[in-house]
Amino acid sequence: MSRIKELFAMKSKGVLNVYFTAGYPTLTSTLEIMQSLQHAGVDLIELGMPYSDPLADGPVIQESSLAALENGMTIAKLFEQLKGFREKIHVPVVLMGYMNPVLQYGFEKFCSDAAAAGIDGLILPDLPALEFEQSYGQVVRHHGLDFVFLVTPETSEERVRKLDALSTGFLYAVSSSSTTGKEKNFDHVIAYLKRLQSYGLSNPVLVGFGIKDKETFETVAPYANGAIIGSAFIKALTPEKSPAASTTSFINAVLN
Repeated sequence: MSRIKELFAMKSKGVLNVYFTAGYPTLTSTLEIMQSLQHAGVDLIELGMPYSDPLADGPVIQESSLAALENGMTIAKLFEQLKGFREKIHVPVVLMGYMNPVLQYGFEKFCSDAAAAGIDGLILPDLPALEFEQSYGQVVRHHGLDFVFLVTPETSEERVRKLDALSTGFLYAVSSSSTTGKEKNFDHVIAYLKRLQSYGLSNPVLVGFGIKDKETFETVAPYANGAIIGSAFIKALTPEKSPAASTTSFINAVLN
């Protein structure tokens, strides 16, 4: 059983997944933030691989990606930093990014290096389901990685069921079709999550985009297995405070 499956077997509700960009705010802050997230009680870490054209991401994550790239972060540098991280970090960790830099790195090598480092799963929003099904999925499975697809309120029931069948670990429910970091009408989000619940999906569902604090986390928690916070956390990583201090105060405000 993968770490992600173990997590949801032990905790079926209120799972907190936090996203941040590797190499931000400084090139060397990645592991410090990961350790601080775990220590503060985060259940799952979503580690963003910076890319110059992150289509699904709003301005906060885009800016953090550009800053991380300017800091010198690359996929190769990230894997170098992640060597041995499992000695200190036991929570599941997934890599989120885009296909262009992954293909430049080499898809097979990327999956092999991710698995060797101790990564549990991948989120690659611009990898089409058909291509995953026909070729890439086999490579992902060969290396024992989970793979997470995204669904939106506009995704048909048939398509949701298809992406649920292809996903392992969890299904990422995007709360709306806008980019990350936008304000949300949570009545619509709740109706959407109730609809997903009615499908009896095989994967747990985590909802993201617009979840930013204790109030929004607790608003969606009853209608999914948990939620993903990204932009709001990255905003909290200010130069005035150490990454560890910023992380601790932000997560404490969400969970306590």
